[in-house]
Amino acid sequence: MRKCALAVFLLLSIFFLASRMAAAEEDLDRKPDLLVDDDKVQCPAATFTSIQAAIDAASPGDLIRVCPGAYREQLSINKSLSIEGDNGAIVLPGNMTVNATGSSGTPIAAAILVKEAADVEIEGLIVDTANSGITQCSPDLIGILYQNSSGRIERNAVRNTKLSVSLNGCQSGNAIVVQSLGSETSNVRIDDNSVHDTVTDNVWSPCVSLENCASNATGILIFQSDDVRVERNSIATNQIGIFAGGQRAEIGSNNISNSLILVGIDLSGNNNLASRNDVTNSGQAGILIEGNDNKVQSNDITEAPIGILKLSGTVGNTHSGNSVFDTLIPVQDPVPAHVVHVAPQR
Repeated sequence: MRKCALAVFLLLSIFFLASRMAAAEEDLDRKPDLLVDDDKVQCPAATFTSIQAAIDAASPGDLIRVCPGAYREQLSINKSLSIEGDNGAIVLPGNMTVNATGSSGTPIAAAILVKEAADVEIEGLIVDTANSGITQCSPDLIGILYQNSSGRIERNAVRNTKLSVSLNGCQSGNAIVVQSLGSETSNVRIDDNSVHDTVTDNVWSPCVSLENCASNATGILIFQSDDVRVERNSIATNQIGIFAGGQRAEIGSNNISNSLILVGIDLSGNNNLASRNDVTNSGQAGILIEGNDNKVQSNDITEAPIGILKLSGTVGNTHSGNSVFDTLIPVQDPVPAHVVHVAPQR
C-alpha cells in the first residue's frame, strides 16, 4: 500500500510539474492585452503612457505589459489582472499620498496597492520610493501592499522603502506587505524578489541586552497569519531574523546572519517547520522555540551561545539532523523563562 501511495504521489507530482511548465510556456507566448510606454520610444505601439490608466481600462484577467521607463505614479488595483515589466520599467512615485488604511486605522502610502482582488500578478517591476516625499512618521510607507487579495509577486526589485535619516525610529518602511483585514483572507506567493535599501541595520536601539528587550526589530515578521512559507531569503543584522507567529509556517533554506542580542529564527506559534536554514552569529540562540509541536530539522547553526533554545512548558517540539558549530550549548531544553518579546506593528 505504501508503494502504491508513493507511486500515485509521484505521478501527481510529475503531472503538477508538467502543468506548471506548460502554464509557464503559455505565459511566455501570451501577447499583452494592454501595452504601456511612458514616452512611446521603446514601444511606439503602446496605447497608454500611464500604468494606472491601463489598469483602469483593463478587463479582469488582462495582461498589461510595461515597457522601460520611469512611471511617476502610485498604482491602485482592484481587479484580477497581470502586470509584467520589461527590464528598466520603474515605478517611481513622488510626493506619495495616503491610499490605504491598516488594521488599526493607521494611514498607509503604498507605491502599489492591491485591494479586494482575487488574482493579481506583479512581475518584473522596479518599485522605488526614494522620492516618497513623506516628512513625518505617518503615513506608513510601503512598497507593494496586498490587502484582502491574492496572487503572485515575482522577480521585482523593491528598494528605498525608508524615511529620511532625520526620522530614524519611526515605525515605517516595509517593502512587501500582505494583510488580511476583518474576516477576509489573502493568499499571495512571493518569489525571487530583490529587497534592499529599505532598512539598514534593522535594530530597535533600546534593545541592548537580554534584560532590556521589551521590543525589538525583526527582518521577516509573520503575525497572526497561518500556512506561510518563507524560503531562500538572505537576512542580516536584525535582532530577530525571522519571527513565525502563526501556525504551520515553513521556514526553509534561508541565510540568516548577525542577529543582534536575540535569535535567528523564533518559532513562536505552533506546528511550524524550520529546515535547511543557515543561521550564523546569533546573540541569544540560533533558533528559539516558544510554541508547541514545532519541528527543527537539518539546519546549520554557527556561532551562538545556544544552538536550539526551548522554552519551559512547551510540548511536542522535535529537533533532528541539525549541525551546530562554534556554540557552547547545542540544545538547551527547557529554559525557565523567556525574555524575548516581539511587539509587531499593527
